[in-house]
Amino acid sequence: MSETLRLARAHFPVTALGYGRRLGLWVQGCPLACPGCIAKDTWDPAGGVEVDAGDLLDDVRRAVAAGADGLTVSGGEPLLQAAALGSLLRGVRELSESFDVLLYTGFDFTELDRAQRATAELVDVLITGRYVATAPTKRIWRGSANQEMLLRTPLAQERYTEFLEYEPEAPPIQIETSADGRAWWVGVPNHPNTKRELDRTLAALGYTVESVSWRRR
Repeated sequence: MSETLRLARAHFPVTALGYGRRLGLWVQGCPLACPGCIAKDTWDPAGGVEVDAGDLLDDVRRAVAAGADGLTVSGGEPLLQAAALGSLLRGVRELSESFDVLLYTGFDFTELDRAQRATAELVDVLITGRYVATAPTKRIWRGSANQEMLLRTPLAQERYTEFLEYEPEAPPIQIETSADGRAWWVGVPNHPNTKRELDRTLAALGYTVESVSWRRR
């Protein structure tokens, strides 16, 4: 693989963005600029780091060996890098039949061009639509009521059908801390103020709150 992806961050294991334990990749660059977005640090297309798709596939292999259930790709807008992402996902598809791919895109499916659709066809679960802060939802893994969760494969239907309309009492939020006092969190808040409250709580506990959890292992 000679394609490169510009990434904002990566983390394993992720437990708040899809079924089971997952590898999470956040791509860099998004022109949609949805008001209230919790990941503004991923908007700048010049930010983040460039990573070879082959190296990322090695990361996926290690995650599979560690018992991961799937890969979640968010951002940023992943389908702006459709060619490189597609190169990665074609490799992922050859690794395991029980490893699902969940992808977040701010586009509706009808807005995708041919290359973006081709990459979307490699995905088990597609969560589509711009974030709309004035349309909150309690449905799991979605940030606003307009967003749809499309189940595109038998594996997706097996694992995710029960979650299509599921509304937990509180959204799953994963908090990670390090010995040197840094902290970050992963999840999809169901209220615009949740990010601010989480950041304040972690800061009050003495942690330096980071938006980036990129780690090369």
